[in-house]
Amino acid sequence: MGLDPGLRRLALGTLLAAYPGPVPPDWAVDLLADGLAGHTLFGTNVHDPAQLAASTAVLRAGRPDVLIAIDEEGGDVTRLAHATGSPYPGNAALGAIGDVALTRRVYQSIGAELAALGITVNLAPTVDVNTADDNPVIGTRSFGADPVRVAAHSAAAVTGLQAAGVAACAKHFPGHGATVTDSHHELPTVDAPLTLLRQRDLPPFAAVVAAGARAVMTAHIRVPALTGSDPATFSRAVLVDLLRAEYGFTGVVITDALEMKGAAVAAGGVGPAAVRALAAGADLLCIGAKVDAELVELVAAEIVDALTDDRLATTRVEEAAGRTAELAAWTRAAIGSTTTDDTDLGYAAARRAVRVDGVLTGLDQPLVVHLHTESTIAEGRVPWGLGPHLDGVQELRVIATEADPSSLRGLAGDRPIVLVGRHLHRLPGGPELINGLAAQHAVTVVEMGWPAQWRPTGVRAFVTTYGASHANGRAAAEALGLTR
Repeated sequence: MGLDPGLRRLALGTLLAAYPGPVPPDWAVDLLADGLAGHTLFGTNVHDPAQLAASTAVLRAGRPDVLIAIDEEGGDVTRLAHATGSPYPGNAALGAIGDVALTRRVYQSIGAELAALGITVNLAPTVDVNTADDNPVIGTRSFGADPVRVAAHSAAAVTGLQAAGVAACAKHFPGHGATVTDSHHELPTVDAPLTLLRQRDLPPFAAVVAAGARAVMTAHIRVPALTGSDPATFSRAVLVDLLRAEYGFTGVVITDALEMKGAAVAAGGVGPAAVRALAAGADLLCIGAKVDAELVELVAAEIVDALTDDRLATTRVEEAAGRTAELAAWTRAAIGSTTTDDTDLGYAAARRAVRVDGVLTGLDQPLVVHLHTESTIAEGRVPWGLGPHLDGVQELRVIATEADPSSLRGLAGDRPIVLVGRHLHRLPGGPELINGLAAQHAVTVVEMGWPAQWRPTGVRAFVTTYGASHANGRAAAEALGLTR
């Protein structure tokens, strides 16, 4: 027997799916008519603005109040500009500048671009307080390590996005900034008492709730003091007692992608993860990036089964679908906002974020050495570095552990060397290569990742950009005098 049509529609109303390629397949549109809440767009769905606008129009034809979400943080995480890098600096750069009004303007500009393309929900800003220098998944996505500063900029980002008519989704509750593992690959643990969480991790979430954030995203992290052995996504203590009862959040709780191992492994699959997240108080379930019609139906069937065998209360799923429908109604009413995007603002902001420790002289025709760094799943393979901005300057791309310092010195000859990398303090072979070169050669270092306390010895200058977006790269190249 097939699923009860009413229960299937109810289940679909809690799901945020995805589809492959630049053109929405028929099943992705047909499911919207059946009640699917919406789709998340990824880099594979984006070729150019005209194509993207056409795609969102097709989705909206499937249902006018469809939720169309995207992960457009600016900085290192961009879907719109995945082929070139974002024209905006990310949160770490904005936090370093310290101009809350600028943060609001940048996010309003990002929101205006999304709105013009028919996108209604931005899975941003990241409001985690990055207190772990070795955090592999947050880093420059955070406004910084100071909860007060992060809270102020988080509220400004939410206000800016929503002024442009795009719903903001602050993430990752109750805070992913103190982790040293990536929830895409495993279930991280933040072993901290609730008193510390209230002081360190939670202030930005209180700030975005006060600013009227329409959505908050859960974290697939374990906080034993709150969640026991489960991730926060499956914890009523986190999603109901803390977020709703204590902080007064009335919007939509969106899960991080349920295909991530931090959730799927803990629950025994995406379907069971969906049931557990709904039971815990989540409203809109982000399935993930690798989605097809079969997976959507499987998850919907799991939810319907849970409704019929009393693992889920019908009232709980109705509440979730109702909140999601309210969000859809808000986004539909917000379509047609008149603000405009301003990418020049992003480049100007990136220039303000650059910090120089040392002296930037004698850099005529240097050898630029770009140290390869693996991208995280959140970032994807987005171009970064100084290469696109250099004018007649030689660039060499190397892997730090395979680079030969003597060969690099020989290639440079009398020219100085500019070493460019991300998260250099934890890049395998990075500190050793830099210190070894600097001991016998004129070296300037450009750090485009999280600005840890580590500093190399003997370098002429250490330049920090607080991110690796296209705007950050341009700003660094200009500071070094290497652009036209």
